[in-house]
Amino acid sequence: MKQRILIIDDDSRHRNLLANYFEMQGFDTLLAADAIEMKKQRERFHCDLLVLDVNMPGEDGFSICKRLRAAGDKVPIVIVTANNEIVDRILGLEYGSDDYLAKPFDPRELVARINAVLRRIPDNSLNTYGVNSGQLQFGPFVLDMSSRILLCNGQAVALSFDEFELLKILTLTPGKILSRHQLANQIRQGNQKIDQRNIDMLVSRVRKRLMDGSSSHQYIQSVRGIGYVFIGITRDQTKS
Repeated sequence: MKQRILIIDDDSRHRNLLANYFEMQGFDTLLAADAIEMKKQRERFHCDLLVLDVNMPGEDGFSICKRLRAAGDKVPIVIVTANNEIVDRILGLEYGSDDYLAKPFDPRELVARINAVLRRIPDNSLNTYGVNSGQLQFGPFVLDMSSRILLCNGQAVALSFDEFELLKILTLTPGKILSRHQLANQIRQGNQKIDQRNIDMLVSRVRKRLMDGSSSHQYIQSVRGIGYVFIGITRDQTKS
């Protein structure tokens, strides 16, 4: 699965230029103009790394970085800024960024730094989504791929074969809309495929399994006329 970068920058031209280049380099990208949009994107999608501009209206990049680290958020962050002063470089690193790059820069250098950060943090997917060693964490749930068990706050949740397969397919592609046809083609017992007409009923059953009582968040959301999408959240977000 492609790694996903969230670009937070109030300059739409700069955001789009970076996004186009990152996608040419094999990344998925998300865009945000400020801290508010960043929060909305991260509530909907898993992000492997943030590219965070310093000079933005409202909350600036240094403040965002400091706040995320104070809250225990370990998502990798690369700060970019128009200011090349050494004091800003020091501040960026002291506030918890993983790297710092001054504008103007060659996007190839930024991609090289991003790849270096991601290599240093092999478990970066744990920071916001919780995938590690065949386990996927979202909210109070842990889906164990090897043992085919769903846990809620450490307690096993009974799932049928088809329910587990549906949940696995959706959770491994967070933010991606899958049609009923696509889901039906991927869920099978032996050589037997599930009838796509039964997907809605199957989704309804899985949704009931994911009602833990501590959050009103609906993980599996309907996309009218198309199918379904998994919207994951972290443990900390379930408490807010």
